[in-house]
Formats: sequence, structure tokens, C-alpha cells
Amino acid sequence: MTKRKLYFNLPFLLFLIIGTIYITYQQKSTTYQKSEGKIFGTFYHITYQHNKKLDKEILDELNKVDMALSMFNKESIISRINRNEDVQTDSMFETVYNLAQNVSEETDGAFDITVAPLVNAWGFGFKTGNPPTRQSIDSLRAIVGYGKVSLKGHKIVKKDPRVMLDCSAIAKGYGCDVVAAMLRRKGVENYMVEIGGEVVAHGISEKRLPWKIGVTKPTDDSINVNTEIQAVLNVKDMAMATSGNYRNFYYKNGKKYAHTIDPATGMPVQHSILSATVLTRTCAEADAYATSFMVMGMEKAQKVLEKKPELMAYLIYTDKDGKLCTWHSKSMEGKILDKEMKKQTAGKH
Repeated sequence: MTKRKLYFNLPFLLFLIIGTIYITYQQKSTTYQKSEGKIFGTFYHITYQHNKKLDKEILDELNKVDMALSMFNKESIISRINRNEDVQTDSMFETVYNLAQNVSEETDGAFDITVAPLVNAWGFGFKTGNPPTRQSIDSLRAIVGYGKVSLKGHKIVKKDPRVMLDCSAIAKGYGCDVVAAMLRRKGVENYMVEIGGEVVAHGISEKRLPWKIGVTKPTDDSINVNTEIQAVLNVKDMAMATSGNYRNFYYKNGKKYAHTIDPATGMPVQHSILSATVLTRTCAEADAYATSFMVMGMEKAQKVLEKKPELMAYLIYTDKDGKLCTWHSKSMEGKILDKEMKKQTAGKH
């Protein structure tokens, strides 16, 4: 009886073995494709294992996000909202808007998609040599605050028509998520999607190894010459985003001003964090929290991380003596790779 069963199952077992060998061979022999271009005012680089190029499909997804959320597209939903036109939101806009408002709640307003007028005032002010006055900051604060907007049906309602929305601190991450979802629908298991430094990675790289991303060492390098790696992170099956002030700053009367603006004060942040890297399930969420931590500072960021263990964070900061230091959440342990791997990284962050 046992022999009969064995003989009966032998063709099935043989088929299973041959099928497994064939699938493994196909996976190894399938080419890794590369797509790159410009979107949301920045560049994207996408590597994925598939038997054909998916450039059109990738661009189609990115253009959908662009039409919903890009400040660089005058016909996008967000641009039309900012001009107070009668426009209905779509599912992409609503997904990002709702996530942004949730993160704002979780961070006590450190993340705020209405902060654009203050960011613009400081940015243009330093470019012209005339930083905003206390009076002008207070005036702008009157139209900044995530509670000043709401989503009713499929329309944004503002408490003041001067309120502006800017999703640039979350849109790139969301774009990564959207492209990654499309690749999965196409059956792609191994890919890395990077838009403006934000990353979603799944499976393995061309080297048959987990995806590894380098976090750049912070220096006063506004022209982006320095590319020394501070740490290498394993981002397999994760999303990753980094926010930092070390390449976006201004000097005025010998004082350094960061480009990150605290919505509560209307002023550039002055705390010790130079770079915040967050790993979590979605890149939009990682993007938003990385920005939040730059606003909040070390202690407040650590409190948020205690409440949200699904967030992994790697923070680079300066101590009281000006020395470069790092801190990471417990959940990040195992994701930080040996420094000897720096030269092998798939990308820089």
C-alpha cells in the first residue's frame, strides 16, 4: 500500500521539483530593469526585476500622483485648491490628506501641511537678504494650522481663503508607495523605488542580497559635494525616508538658520537633530514622521516613538560639545549593518 502511494505521488513530486527549479531559474535569469526621470520637482530612480520594461506604467502612476498633489503642476488638485477654485478631490489626494492630518494629531502639530506660507517667507527672505520680521511671522501664523482645513465630502473647506496646502513633505513618499503597489500588481517581487531620496524596497537586489541604503553623514554641505556614509541600513520589505537640515540652511549675522520651520512658533528650528531617518510600512508615513522629528527635537521624537513601536528611527544629532552622535530606536536594531558594508550600498540617503 505504501509503495502504491509512493508510485502514485511520484509524478506529482517530480512535477513539483521541476517546477521549483524552473521558477528559481526564471527568477535568477530575469533581468533587472531600471527606470528614471523627473517628477514632483525632483528625480526618481527605480530598479525592478521583470521580463519587460514598465516605464509607461510607472510614469502613468507618477502622473496620477502629480495631478493630485504636485505644487509644481498648476493644474493639480492641490494647486487649484490653493487658488480657491471649485475642485473635487480624488482618492489619492484624500489618502494623503487624511494621513497628514492623522500625523499632525499624533505629533501635536509638528507636521502641518498648511505651513507653506511660513516656509516661503523664510526661504525668500534669506534669498533676498531680508528675513521676515516678527510682525510678518505673527501675521502668517494666523493662516497656518492643520485645524484650519477640513475635508467635507470630496472638497476641502478652509476657515480662511488664504490658507495654503503643501504636501511636499509626504507626496514623494506616497509616490513611492503608489509605484511599489503597481509593481506588485504586475507580479514584481524584487524592486527598489526611490523618489527624491525616499525609498520603498522589497525582495532582493541584483546582487541577490537584501537592499541596503546608506545614510549620508551630515555636514554643512549646501552644494551636496560630501557623500560620506554615516550608516548603512537594511531596508528589505520596508519603506524609508530621511529629513535633514544639513544641506538646507542659511547664515545671517553669523547665525545658522535651518530650513525646517516649526508651525507653532513660525521660526526655524534650533535643536540638535541634524538628520532623521524613519523606516516603517509605508513611505508616505515614513516621510511625514521624518519631517515631524526634525521639528520636534530629540525628546519629543523619542516620546512619539515609544507610543508607536511600528516606527523605526535613526537620528543623527550634535551633543552639547558639538560632537556628532547617533541614536536609534530599539526596533531599529538588526537594520543597521556593519560599516564595512558602506562601499556595497545600493544607494545613498
